[in-house]
This record gives sequence, C-alpha cells and structure tokens, in this order.
Amino acid sequence: MSFKSSVAAGVGHLSYSVLHDVFNRGSSLPGLIALKIDPDILYHYKDRYDFVIVGGTNGKTTATALAVQALKQKYPDVLYNPTGSNMKRGIATIFVSAPKPKKKGLAVLEVDEANIVRIVKYFKPKAFVFTNLFRDQLDRYSELYATWGRMLEGVRMAPNATIIANADDPIFNSVDLPNPRVWYGFDDQPMGDLEAPSNTDGVVCPKCHHIIHYGFITYGGLGAYFCPNCGHKRPELDYRVTAVEEMTSADSTVKFDDYEFKIPVGGSYNIYNALAAYSLSRFMGVDQEAIKTAFEKSPEIFGRQERVQIGDKEMVIIMVKNQIGVDTVLDMIKTDKEPFSFAFMLTALPADGEDTSWIWDCNFETLKEHDIPYYLVGASNYKDAATRFKFGGFTDVNVEPDPAKLIDRIKEMPTKRLYVVTCYTAMRQLRKALAEQKLIDGGME
Repeated sequence: MSFKSSVAAGVGHLSYSVLHDVFNRGSSLPGLIALKIDPDILYHYKDRYDFVIVGGTNGKTTATALAVQALKQKYPDVLYNPTGSNMKRGIATIFVSAPKPKKKGLAVLEVDEANIVRIVKYFKPKAFVFTNLFRDQLDRYSELYATWGRMLEGVRMAPNATIIANADDPIFNSVDLPNPRVWYGFDDQPMGDLEAPSNTDGVVCPKCHHIIHYGFITYGGLGAYFCPNCGHKRPELDYRVTAVEEMTSADSTVKFDDYEFKIPVGGSYNIYNALAAYSLSRFMGVDQEAIKTAFEKSPEIFGRQERVQIGDKEMVIIMVKNQIGVDTVLDMIKTDKEPFSFAFMLTALPADGEDTSWIWDCNFETLKEHDIPYYLVGASNYKDAATRFKFGGFTDVNVEPDPAKLIDRIKEMPTKRLYVVTCYTAMRQLRKALAEQKLIDGGME
C-alpha cells in the first residue's frame, strides 16, 4: 500500500472499532472516512482476494449470506458485507475493518446495481451472481432496461468473469456477452402456455417487445419463458429446483438437482436465493453435502425474516423495497397457520427510494382473505400507507409514526406473532431500538 492508502486504512479501521464496539454501528461510515483520505483505496485490496459480485433487485443479502455459509465449508477466509451495506462506502468498510488474510482470501460482495461499474473498476471478479430485476426505487434506477444497462457497464469491464444468473428472468439472457454463463432456475412444474398479468414487470420480450409467454410462472415475471414471436426463450439450466416438498412461513424443504435441502427462511423467493447460493457454491467446488450442512445451520439475516422475542410475543421483521417484494412476502406470511397481526412501516428517504407510488401496485387486499385481527401502519410516511390501506377497504387500521414504539405497541396486539413488513430506514430505526433494549445483539451488525 502507498502511505496515503495505509493512513486511510488505519483511520478507517480505527473508526470501525470505535463505532462497532461502542455504538453497535459502523456499516458504512468507516469506509466513507477512508475514501475521503484515499478515493482509490479499494484498488489496494485487489491482490488479497478472489472476488464474487452479487447483484440484482431483490434477494442479494440473503443469497450472499447463504452462499458465504456454504463457501466457508471449503474456503477459510471469506469476506462479505453482512449488513447489506452495498454502496462503495459500505464495501470499503468491509476491507478496512477486516484483518489481512494469511493467504489469498475470497470476498463475496453484495453490490448495489448502479455501483457494480464503480466496484469492477478496482478489481475484476471471478464471477457475477445475478438474482432478478424488478422495478425498484424509480427515482434512482428508472425502469428495468436502464438498470440492466448500468449493470452491463460493469459486466463488460470483466469479460472473463462467469455470470451465474437466474435463467427464469428473461432480461438476463437478452444480450450477447463473451462471459461464460451458468444458469439456475425452477424445473419442478409441467409446461403449458401462459401469459403473466398485464401489470407484471418485464411482461414483454426484452428482444422484440412482443408479449412473452411461459411454460409455467413461479412469481411475477419469472418462469420458463418463451417468446412466440422471435424465439427468445429460457436457456438450458445448469442448476435447478427439481421439487418443492414443503414451504411454510418459516422454512422450506426442496430438492436442488434431486438432492434435498432444508432452507431456513420461508417463501418461494427465498428458494431462488438459496438456489443462487447453491449455484455459486457448486461453481466454486463445494459439494452438495457441505452446502446442505451450511444451509441447516445458517444464522438469521438481519431484517430478513428475523425473529425477535418480546415477552410472550414474537416479532418477525421482513424488509421490503418494492411491489414484487411486498407481494411475495404477503404470499409467504399467508401460509402461516397460526394467528398473526400485521404492520407495514413505510419510509421514503434516499436509502429507501423517495417515490412511494409503488405501494399502490402491492396486493395488500389479499390479506383480507385471512382473519387478521390487528393492522398497523407506521414510520415517517405512515400517512401514505394509511391512505393506501383506506382505499384498499381496510377499516380500523392503527397508526404508529415511530418504528421504535412498535416494541410497546406489540403488547396490545391480540396475537402472539406480529409480522413487520418494513422499508430499510424504518427497519434500521426499529432494530436500533431493539438493540437498546437488549432484545437483539447489536443494531445493524
């Protein structure tokens, strides 16, 4: 390292130690401080690690965490960003806070879609893992093709990196690239000829813009697609879901390539995340039995179906940021056979996306099919959420502007379980309050 880089790394490491040990924080500020001293500090870590970049709209944090658990079965030094802080400053924090590996390590980095090009500038990854693309934070990303274009800028800077992508998303196979490809997807249903609902993301073929068809649909616009007009179709799968044996609100039992796995988080969307982790792990040489062991002992991922006990009540925190995320979460929690209450916490700060119009596309009305005795909307944009629920036909919806006060409000709820579906900023505020009351270990770490 140069003198400037050494100073930047040292100051960043010191600030992380203070923030982490004293305040239970420090997911991005240490990296920001280091970057102020040396804007190119990331360049100096390129020879210490092999790199994998995980990108896409939904599922990056969960897929990364599951993959890291599996990769640790073979690789002793695996670095990643457990808090999901995936901008340049968050990624810089990972490196300045980590001890130098004794030999070349492996860094599995969740990276914000718009920042992939900024990260690949400093080191060339061994692989990209792409989960999906949906409408998300339109004020930042615009529409799907603009987001995909930003991701492609980074991919084209690393033509030798293998792309491990969700084959069920039509956009990932829409551009010819020199990169080696590995495809994963569902292969557990009979084929037919279906069209997705008109409001579905990516409802048209990304090549010819004809309405795309499906042999089957998993959720949203994902599935075994084919275009009857231009012939664009799903590629052959390298890794596949061959059976979904059981799926609950807490976990799933599935078969990948006819090998059974227990996934410690619920919902079909998390089967995709586990399949992405499985595909990367197999690509990196981890055997199926080791992956199975890793999945079964995988720790909770903060804010992703994180369960917190508050007296005799259980709070389940699930972070969302777009319409498809909400709808898949609703489908998941509706499989819960026990009574539950429901809270929706809406914030619209830059980290969340400042446009809240996406909530009008969410299928909250499907909750009325269940006998849910207590609803609550909250956080800084609670008025927007309350209006959405009012127009959805919900009556007697409670309001709580302060996410931290959910800890007290849960006591008045008539059920033993509360699902908190929350945006990022509200989730941070809630977890900070939980940490202060010693209900969880740490705030965002």
